Amino acid sequence: MPRLRPGIALLAALAALGLTACSKEEPPPQPAAPAPPSMTVRIGHVAPLTGGIAHLGKDNENGAKLAIEQANAARIKLEGKEIKFELIAEDDQEDPKVGTTVAQKLVDAKVAGVVGHLNSGTTIPASAVYSQAGVPMISGSATNPKLTEQGFKGVFRVVGRDDQQGPAIAGYLAREAKPKLVAVVDDATAYGEGLANEVEKTLKEQKIRVLPREKGDNKKTDWKAILTKLKGRKPDAVFYGGMDATGGPLVKQARELGIKAVFAFGDGACTDKMKELAGEAAEGLLCSQAGIPPSAADKKFLDAYAKAFKVDPILYAPFTYDAANLLIEAMKKANSADPAKYLPELEKSSFNGATGRIEFDAKGDRKDAEMTIFTMKGGKIEPLAIIKGSTTTAYADFIKAAAPAPAPAPAAEAPKAAEAAKK
Repeated sequence: MPRLRPGIALLAALAALGLTACSKEEPPPQPAAPAPPSMTVRIGHVAPLTGGIAHLGKDNENGAKLAIEQANAARIKLEGKEIKFELIAEDDQEDPKVGTTVAQKLVDAKVAGVVGHLNSGTTIPASAVYSQAGVPMISGSATNPKLTEQGFKGVFRVVGRDDQQGPAIAGYLAREAKPKLVAVVDDATAYGEGLANEVEKTLKEQKIRVLPREKGDNKKTDWKAILTKLKGRKPDAVFYGGMDATGGPLVKQARELGIKAVFAFGDGACTDKMKELAGEAAEGLLCSQAGIPPSAADKKFLDAYAKAFKVDPILYAPFTYDAANLLIEAMKKANSADPAKYLPELEKSSFNGATGRIEFDAKGDRKDAEMTIFTMKGGKIEPLAIIKGSTTTAYADFIKAAAPAPAPAPAAEAPKAAEAAKK
């Protein structure tokens, strides 16, 4: 047999290897698994993000934003589709006209629900826009009773009303300060005037004299003319219905004029910023909040909020967090982000939130809402008491009652614990 030349031998060897490789069939490449269908669900949030109370607006927005971020991390599915929630934040500038404009903007953006607005003066007119469009809205801070007395479908709030808050702060002021003559001032907004009306009504029911009403506005920072008039009448206490941006200058200028009356405020001025705005004049003021204080909110929420925003909540962030979660929970139960489908679930909510159990009455108000009384002490707003219905509970006792019971000792350690108790 003739010998093959080296080049021909190499070609033959390669051909043989090729035949061997071809004889082993490779499995066909598997197609990538299709991504699950997804859908974006928009939720609106509205509050003042510019102006004197922008700090409160941002606090509210942060609460809703945290709820949205947590829902996205949970990868919720509706109708078989993975949902990406998107927060659409708008600035209503604490102006009713701007409020209705941004409300329509959110409706046009096809939001599935709205958290907000912050102020009663913007929330009330905006609620008509949302209700007409069939978009549910939940306010975490608007307290004027008119909001839910309008009878609009799909309008809710997760805080108490001013006809609960007004009697709470007025009653506490009457019991603790025992004034004989009180001056009442408001900022002429739906919130400030409405709350002042409730305070005045309660004081008069308790046979306390009330001076004729004095009025400013929600931009007023020079109160000297009004305060000079009040100084001559020597009230024992002054109540102001308005926000901290105007309430701080009011109490500061009062002290500068030598007015020694006790000053009391509603929730809009029940913030640590009063110290910044009024200095030492803020010490000892009384104020109320239409709900539990932020410090009493669920610890998981407080830890998550601090981690996300590097600050503690100021006032109503726990309530806007709950409001956003209520919308999302109702969607989950209805398996739909269609407002017409999930609204019935929202109406019958029974939800354990950061601010406690939330259920709505037929008007859309939160059932059994608590009120909190605070004082300014050492530059910080500190809770004094929780008022629920006709019962007033010291804040320390409220926290103690709300704390979970300690876990029982393991069985093996029980005899040791009993023995230690005897010693």
